Amino acid sequence: MTSKRKKYDGYQSFSYLEAGKDYREFKLAKQVGRVNSTIIPLSKTEEERVQEIFEKYLTISTHDHLEVFPEDPSETVEYLRRGRLFTGYEGIAASGLDVIFAALSDGVALAKSPDAWAWENVVHQIGMFISDVDHQDLAFIAKRVDDIPKAHEEGKTAIVIHLESTPHIGTELDKVDVLYGFGVRVMGITYSEGNEFASGIANKHDGGLSDQGYNLVERMNKLGIAIDISHSSDKASLDVIEASKKPVFITHAGARALWPSRRMKPDNVIQSLAEKGGVIGVEAAPHTTLTYNNRRHSIESVMEHFEYIVKLVGINHVAFGPDTLFGDHVALHHTFAKELSITSAFRDNLPEFQEVPFVDGLENPSEYPNIVRWLVKHGYSDQEIAKVVGENAFRVIKQTWFK
Repeated sequence: MTSKRKKYDGYQSFSYLEAGKDYREFKLAKQVGRVNSTIIPLSKTEEERVQEIFEKYLTISTHDHLEVFPEDPSETVEYLRRGRLFTGYEGIAASGLDVIFAALSDGVALAKSPDAWAWENVVHQIGMFISDVDHQDLAFIAKRVDDIPKAHEEGKTAIVIHLESTPHIGTELDKVDVLYGFGVRVMGITYSEGNEFASGIANKHDGGLSDQGYNLVERMNKLGIAIDISHSSDKASLDVIEASKKPVFITHAGARALWPSRRMKPDNVIQSLAEKGGVIGVEAAPHTTLTYNNRRHSIESVMEHFEYIVKLVGINHVAFGPDTLFGDHVALHHTFAKELSITSAFRDNLPEFQEVPFVDGLENPSEYPNIVRWLVKHGYSDQEIAKVVGENAFRVIKQTWFK
C-alpha cells in the first residue's frame, strides 16, 4: 500500500551528486515488494478503516533502519565501508508513517573500523544522513515536540535521529550536548557488548549502570534526549529506569516470557518501565520475536509478543519498533554474525526454531500498514489502535524532549 497522504516526488538518495564520479554506485534492493510478503487480508470496509486510521491518527515507529542495502548481499561489506548509505524514501512514503525513530547503522562503522561506536564513526553517519535528508522534501529531521504532529498535518515524515548506543566518549559528557546539537533525540545507553556506562545484553557479568552511566542518564534528562534501554542488560535496564527522572523507552524488543533470548526483556523490566510511564516498542527483526507457539518468525509471532505485553502492563505502554530495513535482513545478520547482537551467544539454550528468509508480513518498513491491518482484523478499537501506533510513544516524547 502506497500512502495517499505522503507527498513523495520520487527523490532518490544523493541524486544531487554524480554516480560513478562522486560515489561508487551499487544496485540496491527494491524498497517495496522485494519479496512475496503476506498482506493481511481484509474486507473492503476493513481496508477503508485502515486508511481512515492513517488519515486520522498519528503513527510512529519507535525503531527502524531506513537504509537500502545492495541487492547482492556479497556487496554489503564494501557498501558499508564506503559509508554512504541510501535512504529508502519510496519505502518511507509507502509505510504511511508520520514519525520514524531512525537508527543509524552500526554496520557502517563495523565495516570501517573495529570500534563501531567511536566518536568519529558516529559523527560521520549523522552528517552523511542529514546531508541527504536536507536535499529532499518528503522527510525532515525532528528536533522539537511540535515537529511530530506537524509531519502528520503536512503529509510528511518526521525522522528522529536515534543512536542505539552512546558513543565511546569516556568522561567527556559535553559530547552528549554535541550529539543533541546534531539532532539526536533518542539514544541507547549501550549496545549489546556494554561500554563505560553500563553492561549490555551480551555481557556474562551484569554490572548494571556504572557511576559514569548515572551521570549520563542525568545529562540526557537535562538535555532532552529520550533514553533507550533495548540493548542494556537486565540490571542496567532496571538501574536506568530507577535513576531517570523521565520515562524511558525500550524502542525495540519483546517478552522473554515468550522466547528465552537475552534480546527479549523479562517481565520485571517491562513492568518497571511501565510503572515509570515508559513504553516498549515490539520488534520484528528476523529471528528475534519468536515464541514457543510460533517458531517460524512472522507477523503472527510479533503480535503474540504485543498481546502478551498488553496483558502484562496495559495498552498505554506498548508501541511498535519493527527494527526492519530495506534489503535482505537475514543475509545482513549472517554477514555480521560475530559483530551484531544475534551471535551464537544469543542462541545458546534456545528452543529449536525454523530460520526464515524474511519475516512474513513485516519484511521492511514499507509493510508497517500490516500492523494496523492485523489490529483491525483482531477487533481492536480505533482508540486502542491510536494508542499503540502513535499516542503512547508521543506521550513519552512530550515528557522527555526539551521542547
